[in-house]
Amino acid sequence: MLKENQPKASLLEVCLVFLRLGTLSFGGPAAHIAMMEDEFVQKRQWLERGKFLELVGASNLIPGPTSTELAIYIGYLKAGWPGLIGAGVFFILPAMLIVLFLAHIYVLYGELPQVSFALYGVKPVIVAIIAQAIWNLGKTAVKDVPSGLIGGMALGLSFFVVNPLFLLMLSGVAMIAIKRAHKIKMNVFFAPLLALVDVTKNEAAQAAAGAKLSLAALFVTFFKIGAVLYGSGYVLLAFLWKDFVQNYQVLTSQQLLDAVAIGQVTPGPVFTTATFIGYVIAGIPGAIVATIAIFLPSFVFVPVISIFLSKIKNSAIASDFLAGVIVASLALMASVTWTLAMSSVIDWLTALLAMLSCIAIFKYRVNTTWLIFGGGAIGIVQFLF
Repeated sequence: MLKENQPKASLLEVCLVFLRLGTLSFGGPAAHIAMMEDEFVQKRQWLERGKFLELVGASNLIPGPTSTELAIYIGYLKAGWPGLIGAGVFFILPAMLIVLFLAHIYVLYGELPQVSFALYGVKPVIVAIIAQAIWNLGKTAVKDVPSGLIGGMALGLSFFVVNPLFLLMLSGVAMIAIKRAHKIKMNVFFAPLLALVDVTKNEAAQAAAGAKLSLAALFVTFFKIGAVLYGSGYVLLAFLWKDFVQNYQVLTSQQLLDAVAIGQVTPGPVFTTATFIGYVIAGIPGAIVATIAIFLPSFVFVPVISIFLSKIKNSAIASDFLAGVIVASLALMASVTWTLAMSSVIDWLTALLAMLSCIAIFKYRVNTTWLIFGGGAIGIVQFLF
């Protein structure tokens, strides 16, 4: 499927690099994408910046965790089908194991471990890492007046309650309209993508309050969520609440909030919230089933979207649509970065960390891994003393 002239890498190399990224990728999808841009565009030069942007745009177009799908896509490009599986599994695995451990502690003691202090110094560093990635990618993506206008529009709308998929579609169609204003007919040929499926039908209504789910029902529920969900951890929260609190009634609202919090403060994809919920409901088997189910659709969607991406290159209209999606993706990253900065830079020390990290990254090209470890160490010292 992917017959592009990309230099190959060994399967072992792909697995090891994504294992490291999965272990260090705090901060959510925007931070993950920033770290991958640093690793694969700047350091290893596996991808040109334009190609990396294409993959980001394509990953945003399909349901599921964007950064995980980007990892899967890169693994697919570099090492074929084994790379697709290896990149995805090893990017997810560290977060899954950490969340599984925390879920075990949670079930034993009934509360979350106090881990936030370790992130105190990491978050300002993450803000700097994302800022550099947005700057580098933006120089490639915003290449003319239409892309600048659409990027500005998407950035403005992203601060309001706008569905991310709708924003991506709107930006793609707007780019087509601007470049072909004299002849385009605005028949929304991407409209079927906007008709999102209601994945919470009444199959859950038969579950009694407090009843345990079967592993089959757990798999089906998480598979449906992974197959249709666009958006942030807050959107995931809405889906999970509908199924597990309202329909199945196997979690309390507080348990669900704790699960999402664990998914957000640990490295790797926020979708490992499924690991936590699966463990609370059905122990280790439930954690494994839930994790496989919510990520499985991504392993299917990536090779499918790759077919369409190769066809897009031969269509001027489709290429313009993808260009609009790319600048909208960067706008979403920028709005997330602003939100993260507001919650991360909270005092003089975090402000100093953010400033020094920006200098280290932009001017001296310091390895982001060392910056993350350094920020975490400062957070621990601050907590202890």
